Formats: sequence, C-alpha cells, structure tokens
Amino acid sequence: MKFRKGDIVSVLDEDLSGIVKGIMGNMVSIETEDGFLLDFKADALIISKPGSFKREIFSHSDLSAVVSEKEQSKKRKQPKVKAKERYQPTMEVDLHINQLTTSTKGMTNYDMLTLQLDTAKRQLDFAINKRIQKVVFIHGVGEGVLKLELEYLFGRYNNVKFYDANYQKYGLGATEVYIYRNVKPN
Repeated sequence: MKFRKGDIVSVLDEDLSGIVKGIMGNMVSIETEDGFLLDFKADALIISKPGSFKREIFSHSDLSAVVSEKEQSKKRKQPKVKAKERYQPTMEVDLHINQLTTSTKGMTNYDMLTLQLDTAKRQLDFAINKRIQKVVFIHGVGEGVLKLELEYLFGRYNNVKFYDANYQKYGLGATEVYIYRNVKPN
C-alpha cells in the first residue's frame, strides 16, 4: 500500500491511529493522537478516513432510539435448573481446622480431630432437626484419618447414607450424607 505524508492511518494489530509524518523504504513514521512518533512497517498500517467508519455503522440509528430500546422492560426469564442441580446438597460443612478455629497453637492432633468430629456431629444433628436432606462434609484429602472417623460417626446413625461427594466439585476431599426422614425402628 502506498502512503503519503498527511495520510491518516490505523495500526492493524493495535488500537492506534495517527498521521503519516515520514516514509523511509518499508518503514512509515506516524504521529499518534497523543503526539508520539512511532515507526511501523507499511504492511502493519491501513489508510483510514477520520470518523467515516463510525458514521457508517451508526448512521441508521439515533441516540434516542437506542436509549428507548434499552429502557423497555423485558420479561425476565426464570433460569432453568437442571435436574442434576436441583438435587445438589443444600448444606456444606467445611471441617478444615483453619475454618473452625482462629489458632491451633497449643492444640494436639487429637484436640483438632475432636473439634472437627464434634463440629460434624453438631452440624449433622442440626440438619436432621431442620429436615435438611443432604449435607456435604468437606474434610480434605490428607492422610484420611478424619474421613475414616467421619465414616465411623455416620455409621452410628441409622437414618443416614453416606458416600463420596461430587468429584468434579470437591475432588476426593468431601463426603455427602443423605438423611432419610421416615426410619422405622428395629
């Protein structure tokens, strides 16, 4: 493309435009709108007409038409909930120790495990009393001690079933508990 001094050009791969100030072989010097002189290869520039492109795009509508279109109230669609998401757990309990206490200073591993298990038992009893059907206990992966103790705790309830929680959402570090409502005593 042939450029002449005074041509208004735009840079192809950048949001820059300016006026051609000099041409040296394949290099074109332009002055940007901010007053900077920059050199570009000729094939990185195109000639542009000031404002005509914008006028062509927006010539068919005026500002008041655009504003009135945006102000019209649209009927809001209720987001569709997939069946899989409808049955997602309604309660999550994070049993990571840093979520349960501000400092573990002076606590032994036994103390931390006891705090985590007490919290799990209290939250499970709460869910049973409030008729919450599914609870996810986030225990993390670690060495598996907490997970094993949780399974022992859940096994003592005759109205719950537990299994690994959704792998995509929680990975291997969570157990989902399903609470049955009408359990007949043995």
